[in-house]
Amino acid sequence: MGGLAHYIEDEGISTTQISLIREHTERIKPPRALWVSFDLGRPLGTPNDAPFQRSVLEHALKLFESPSGPVLEDFPHDAPDIVSESAPVACPVSFGSGTEALSSAEHLLDQFISEIGQMRTWYDIARNTRNRTTTGVSGMSPDEAAGFIKRFMDNGSRGEMLGDPVLPDKLRLACEDIKAYYLEAVQAQPGQPTDSKSLADWFWGETYAAKIINEIRKICLEDSSEMLGILGKLLLVPRNQVHRFMD
Repeated sequence: MGGLAHYIEDEGISTTQISLIREHTERIKPPRALWVSFDLGRPLGTPNDAPFQRSVLEHALKLFESPSGPVLEDFPHDAPDIVSESAPVACPVSFGSGTEALSSAEHLLDQFISEIGQMRTWYDIARNTRNRTTTGVSGMSPDEAAGFIKRFMDNGSRGEMLGDPVLPDKLRLACEDIKAYYLEAVQAQPGQPTDSKSLADWFWGETYAAKIINEIRKICLEDSSEMLGILGKLLLVPRNQVHRFMD
């Protein structure tokens, strides 16, 4: 959107926007942007909180009063927490404990691949019941996405993959497909909560898939390339879930 704003402004139409990733906006330098500290996919903050969302919009529109640009301002408030507590997800598939110390990468990968297989029956039920799936944004099947992640985790094959200029996008989308696979599978099980907070807390707190994604995050943060660094810092593990992986 930041790049598009430049073209629109060239036609004499003023623009403003909301930014969820400050680093991207700093590079693109759109004419006017309001950075918010909210989760990706929630540019207005907490769902169904009309007064707060109106405040975000008013701050973004107020940037039209700036005499010149580029203007990048920070929204002064974090999104309020959702009042309701998350409900526990009672998945019949056996997962590692959320408090279990992270083991070697090889052990984590073995558990991750096993977990993918254990979830497959429930995923197939979900896909057949709904006649659709939200997986596939990477262009890979869940098994292929898991294999892609496994290759990235291997020191030898990762060196070959780093030469691919679109590796960060492929890696991000593969992780998104894995997460969608798990969430669809668990929601196919009777009696499970369906609110986003409960599902997110279950995925990031109890699955080996989440631990693997966190390992990928750490690898990206240690890499010297800018795009992998941004991927690790902002786009793999939500900020409100990173605390689960802190030593």
